[in-house]
Amino acid sequence: MQADMTVEEIKAQIQYLETNGQSLKKKQVKQTHPKLMKNALYFFPSWEHAMVESGVNII
Repeated sequence: MQADMTVEEIKAQIQYLETNGQSLKKKQVKQTHPKLMKNALYFFPSWEHAMVESGVNII
C-alpha cells in the first residue's frame, strides 16, 4: 500500500472534522472517510494516535 496523503494533510483533515462537529469515532470515520482512515493508519500506529498527533482532544 502506498499513501496518497501526507501526514500534514491527515492532521489537517482530522482537525477539520473536529472543528465542524463531525464524529471522530473510528467506525464512523472509516465509513464516511475511508481514504483518511487508510492513510492515517499507514502513518500512525492507531487512529487514537493520529488524533493525538493532530492536537484533537480525545475523551
